[in-house]
Amino acid sequence: MYTSYDPKKVGEEKSEPEPLEEVFERTRKAFVMPTELEELTEFLGSPRPEIRQIALEHLVGYSKGPEASVFKPLGLKPIKNLKALVGDISVRASHALKILVNLSDDTAVLNDIANDDLFLELLLSKLTDPTNSHADLIAMLLANMAKSDSILRILDLERTVPGKGVSESTKAIDQLMDCFVKGAEKSLNKEANFDYLSYFFADISRLTQGRKYFITRQAYDEVIPISKLVVFTEHKSTIRRKGVASTIKNSCFDIPSHEAFLDEDQVNLLPYILLPICGPEEFPEDEMLEMPTDLQMLPPDKKRDPEGTILITHMETLLLLTTTKEAREYMRKVNVYTVVKEAHLAVDDDDVRDACDRVVQVLMRDEAVGGEDGGGWVRPGQDEDEDDEDEDDDKIVDIL
Repeated sequence: MYTSYDPKKVGEEKSEPEPLEEVFERTRKAFVMPTELEELTEFLGSPRPEIRQIALEHLVGYSKGPEASVFKPLGLKPIKNLKALVGDISVRASHALKILVNLSDDTAVLNDIANDDLFLELLLSKLTDPTNSHADLIAMLLANMAKSDSILRILDLERTVPGKGVSESTKAIDQLMDCFVKGAEKSLNKEANFDYLSYFFADISRLTQGRKYFITRQAYDEVIPISKLVVFTEHKSTIRRKGVASTIKNSCFDIPSHEAFLDEDQVNLLPYILLPICGPEEFPEDEMLEMPTDLQMLPPDKKRDPEGTILITHMETLLLLTTTKEAREYMRKVNVYTVVKEAHLAVDDDDVRDACDRVVQVLMRDEAVGGEDGGGWVRPGQDEDEDDEDEDDDKIVDIL
């Protein structure tokens, strides 16, 4: 068990343990005075599990708002105790995880938990255990920890194969990917759907090192990881769709990969990007037959993704895919313009319509205007390593 407190030093000034009833009554009153809350955080490191549990239950409600400062004294002792409690089988680890999720928007706290190798291994061991009932909380915490670039070390982290049908890879990042793919609909862990791992993937794909993983065929299963994610662009979970959309877009900053992305025998990305953009509109038969097969003969009740931020992300992905002349010509050939035009007409959202306009302008532009390869689009001043996620994905997850 990962620990950070010394039970021999906690409470050593008392020869007899304080009665539990007195501790409970005193901690129950800790609602106003900061000094009392600070005192309550000290009990997170108590050698008595029942007192640690009471402290957790009373403190979880103070992990957001101005009172959260009591968890952040110099040295971050409460944070160290909370990390220990995540691995403490004698208390409800869910409370410790909720507090850490809420506190991880603080830079000092984020740096402390994101750079702790032992704590990272603890989280991975629990998340890859299909019997762990707190796996989704751990996925939320990992998503927040990914705001720190130091989490990229997970790409090189080797660990024991978890077994139990979870993953056959020794790489931590592969194990997380397998949990995300196999765990949809709670099919791996009856208590978890692993949706928040999509936010984790979106953040690590911001930078070249992280992006490389998603676009590189992996040795253990001979599959390009991004091809595992594209199937979730129409998933019922908004969280999963949003994180996957951002990961796909970030991966498309790697221009040499565009050929594989568009190849129907490799990633075949385009249909998965266009399907969420499609609604119930009917297309002329001649135009429809030129579209990717998955877009032909859509049912009359087909629904467009209701989330404007996700539609915008997909439009930005399409723009990135127009970087090369070959890709633009292919996208024209399969009538991407027609799909985007219908979305522009149907969606009552100015930001989405503006995103549609940008795609249309590129696809309808005369190639002679931009030169041999001048019709592509990259946001002015945008470096490929710049964080380019949706605004919602960039937020720290808060819970109560």
